[in-house]
Amino acid sequence: MTVLVTGAGGMVGSHMVEYFYKKNVNVVGTYYKPTTNIKELDPNIDMIECDIRYSHNIEKIIFKYRPDQVFHLAAQSYPTVSWDKPYETIDININGTIAVFEAIKKVKSMIDNSYDPIVVVACSSAEYGETLNMLGEDKVYVKETANLLPLHPYGVSKVGQDLIAFQYYMNDKIRCIRARIFNSTGTRKVNDVTSDFTYRAVLAEKNNKYELRVGNLNTYRAIMDQRDLVSALELLANKGKAGEVYNISSENIYKMSDIVEMIEKEIGHKFEIKIDKKLLRPTDERIIVGDVSKLKAHTGWRQLIPMEKTISDMIEYWRKTI
Repeated sequence: MTVLVTGAGGMVGSHMVEYFYKKNVNVVGTYYKPTTNIKELDPNIDMIECDIRYSHNIEKIIFKYRPDQVFHLAAQSYPTVSWDKPYETIDININGTIAVFEAIKKVKSMIDNSYDPIVVVACSSAEYGETLNMLGEDKVYVKETANLLPLHPYGVSKVGQDLIAFQYYMNDKIRCIRARIFNSTGTRKVNDVTSDFTYRAVLAEKNNKYELRVGNLNTYRAIMDQRDLVSALELLANKGKAGEVYNISSENIYKMSDIVEMIEKEIGHKFEIKIDKKLLRPTDERIIVGDVSKLKAHTGWRQLIPMEKTISDMIEYWRKTI
């Protein structure tokens, strides 16, 4: 079996290619302007630079390797960036998805009409957008049937990606699964609460000055470890129903003050907490959790990695890299 992971220069993608490589699966990863240090990956992993906006790039790769499973993770994945770069965000996320499916379509029509890969498309909880604000509860367990009302260009691009994948399934019979991914974290992650807190904690440890800048510690977040996410994506490729959409979300909800306590326990030192007004928001999000009953029923997926383990690994990672 050959596996292709687009966007292997990102946090999740880099872990996916490592995961398959360690299983002795023939895995190929693509990257372009990586957000992680891909030099950390085993040099024997086949990594190919590929700007997915230009269809001939991904076409060459799919024509050459004819992967059995494609995990399409390549994206402009930051909502904040999408406000400044809406054209680029739409181009990468929608046209890049079209390029993947068109390449598969060409192989089927021109070379091998029996070619029948499964494509798992990394969609996003951002697709739900305003729907989450309309549900009127503190804890929102959103089902895949909820309305898609995105609130920024990134969310719009992910809706487009989602529906483009579905139409290739319906019209061209290319098997695909759409995975709407909620909050995840882990080593190599940047710009989320857990990575920011663990990074600052290790800096404090190195400087022997145990202060920690934080925002509102009374908020709650549902966060899953990237290993549980990778497991869900693999299970969907093997057991998911083609043409379907699935939420992938943590079922565990954590208070931010509890995250700090876990970090303190791992570091072995109490921190002087400094509230940084720049990190405070006028309003905080609801606790957004994806209903994963469909994912569990179809694949047997279970969330296995406790937050304590995630934090321990992230702290060790920062100790080695800072």
